[in-house]
Amino acid sequence: MTVNQAIRAATERLGARTDNARHDAELLMAHALGCSRSDLFLRRMHDPVPPLFAELVERRAAHEPVAYILGLAEFWGLELEISPAVLVPRPDSETLIEAASKALASRPPARVLDLGTGSGCLLLAALSEWPEAAGIGIDRSPEALGLATSNARRHVAIGRAELLLRDWSRPGWASDLGRFDLILANPPYIEDAAELDRTVCDHEPAGALFAGPDGLDDYKLLLPQLTALMAPDAVALIEIGYAQAEAVGAIAEAAGFAVTLHRDLADRPRALELKISLGKPGADA
Repeated sequence: MTVNQAIRAATERLGARTDNARHDAELLMAHALGCSRSDLFLRRMHDPVPPLFAELVERRAAHEPVAYILGLAEFWGLELEISPAVLVPRPDSETLIEAASKALASRPPARVLDLGTGSGCLLLAALSEWPEAAGIGIDRSPEALGLATSNARRHVAIGRAELLLRDWSRPGWASDLGRFDLILANPPYIEDAAELDRTVCDHEPAGALFAGPDGLDDYKLLLPQLTALMAPDAVALIEIGYAQAEAVGAIAEAAGFAVTLHRDLADRPRALELKISLGKPGADA
């Protein structure tokens, strides 16, 4: 069997499990061959099939995310190392960086804070946008911080990115961090009883997904703490579930924020832009 034939067979094998069966099969084959996807198309389609390919296809057929199989994912044009210790970066989350770029177009941030950094995708994307900025990423998972540190080295940002083991549910977690011009956060926001695709629920870290019966536990805990971390004219971008804009917006407004909604490429509510309201606590801090 040639590479081309094996890709066709794998596409049929995966067809009932993913909407991107052909694309997944091509990525897995390129990985098994140790080449790029473009090189696969140009030079390798008539090669014999590498033995590893069948194993990779079976892992994907068991709903394991392609990013975990490859150990890599792309976000904001950056190739990042990924493992089951962190969520797979999703294109929807790029909405936060797009919104931040517009909000801070005339005043580049000097300091960036990424809350729940995971792979470091949001922090490193922001640092790639603003080469003069420095940032801090926090996470409660040592494994996640190890990956984020490796990704910072990968993108020559290790001198600008500080990765810290912190948990925003613990008292004093932010006491020595200072203030920031941009805060980014993709906290857990899925309801405990939500039915998820097996690619997510069987493989991605539950602690980064679930946030109580209504998915709002981390917003209720985190948003009231943000004003103490924000410099004058700072902006915070918070990812939300597509049905959570009203509920999370109410939590933010009660914490003293003016709220702007941003939608993703599918026109779903995806991020809230928060600025400290004039006259609210912390507005002139």
